Amino acid sequence: MISRRLLLGAGLAAPFVATPSLGRSEASTHGFPERTVRYVCPFPPGATNDNVSRTMSRALGPRLGVTVLVENKAGAGGAVGSRMVAEAKPDGHTLLNASAGNLTIAPHLSNVGYDPLRDLAPVALAGDAYSVVAVNPALPVHSVAELIDFGRRRPGVLNYASAGIGSAGHLRGALLADEARFEAVHVPFPGSAAAATSVVAGDCHLVIDPIAMPHVQEGRLRALATVGPDRWDAFPDLPNLAELGIGRAWPGGTWFGLFAPGTTPAPVIARLNRDFNDSLAEPEVAAALRRFGLKPEAVSPEELGRRVAADHAAIGRALRRLNIA
Repeated sequence: MISRRLLLGAGLAAPFVATPSLGRSEASTHGFPERTVRYVCPFPPGATNDNVSRTMSRALGPRLGVTVLVENKAGAGGAVGSRMVAEAKPDGHTLLNASAGNLTIAPHLSNVGYDPLRDLAPVALAGDAYSVVAVNPALPVHSVAELIDFGRRRPGVLNYASAGIGSAGHLRGALLADEARFEAVHVPFPGSAAAATSVVAGDCHLVIDPIAMPHVQEGRLRALATVGPDRWDAFPDLPNLAELGIGRAWPGGTWFGLFAPGTTPAPVIARLNRDFNDSLAEPEVAAALRRFGLKPEAVSPEELGRRVAADHAAIGRALRRLNIA
């Protein structure tokens, strides 16, 4: 049992029709690409990051004119794969599908081996991710108010699962407990799929993650609310936490984005950004991302870089306020 001040201590990708190849003649930016592109997912298969990685890799391949191969390099809440890309040759052939937590949370909690603002270059944003606050149906709560009351009446009994230390679900569970003034135990797993499965099995009580969506839809979990920029289309009758007066001042957000090694040439970054954003405009790609809980959004590398820096700073302040980092 740990207090809320110590909480942060420690689906399958849907198929779609690919765009016809644009040909190798357009792929000559600084000799890029010359070979297979490694698309690193820093979480295990089945996680939301993995689903997004496989969707976008299949969309990018025809545009780049080469194979874009997903490699799962899980470990340390996404830090292992992120560090591998940060240390890779900066030629555009090794890319990272980062979750927000890899760059804005985890570096505050431990020595991850990379500086997210220096060692990784922002390329493109896949989109903001909605999450669902979901519990095991055996837990006697049917609303966020009842969840809070349960937590307050049973200090330290309630626990929540996440995709690992430093993940967005980890931070959100801690912030919820802190704002609502109850104690809960954080239980980290090596990926969001495993975290959701633990709640389905009854080993954990609560999860805040987009990967819980299919479990809710099939009756294996009970949804209490959603988290995101607005109401989630997949759950139009569920309130957003902000509607309940919770989480309005939480720092940062949950998003997925493409990153390259920090000194990758600007023309290569620009080419990847263009092809990535063009892929987001494909109806099949956008629909697949929505099924994984994302709200697709095309932005420039500069816009993504500003967002990473702002989230990193705000989350650092929150972690220090909670005496966690």
